[in-house]
Amino acid sequence: MVNVLMIEDDPEFAELLAEYLAQFDIKVTNYEDPFLGLSAGVKKFDLVILDLTLPGMDGLEVCEELVRKYDIPVIISSARSDINDKVQSFELGAYDYLPKPYDPKEMYARIMAILKRAGNKAKEGTKSGSDFEIRGDTVYFHGKALALTPAEFEVLSLLVKNQGITQSREQIINSSQTMSIDSQGKSLDVIVSKIRSKLSAIEAEGNKRIQAVRGVGYKLV
Repeated sequence: MVNVLMIEDDPEFAELLAEYLAQFDIKVTNYEDPFLGLSAGVKKFDLVILDLTLPGMDGLEVCEELVRKYDIPVIISSARSDINDKVQSFELGAYDYLPKPYDPKEMYARIMAILKRAGNKAKEGTKSGSDFEIRGDTVYFHGKALALTPAEFEVLSLLVKNQGITQSREQIINSSQTMSIDSQGKSLDVIVSKIRSKLSAIEAEGNKRIQAVRGVGYKLV
């Protein structure tokens, strides 16, 4: 079951949405008061649906606190049409902004897309026993962020996700959106060389982390 915290001061609207989502095994717990919502044990929820026009506290303030304290996905559900509200919501870290009125089907689709995205992000986190970690579009080595070009990120992240497993040149090239197919052989070797140098800057023998498998490709050890 997916547990959703809703902070919405229109109880009828909240009830209708909750009834619709319940058929998909999504439980919505609504609080009309933002202060009660923030003290409801946010960590036990998977996602927040947040109105902006609330009693006693503006929804943008609530959004900022939710993201800063709990790093939980937030969908803004608001009748406010000012573009500045939308822009500020995203700047504060909201995942999505759905203007009212909307069909509950659309909210369901947004929820599922966000949970899928959040799940993929979690899978890209620390691998057990690994010195590498992927957070969003950054690779960390021994806890330090690596300054990688887009092509270097594509290659290293693929190797990290498949640590210990040889990736053929074809697999690496096909997974890349930035490497040139025409010069794929030389490009890949140059990219790997640059990644090795950056790993060596953090670990003395970091250049040995990426091993060439003769006639096949590369693997991360």
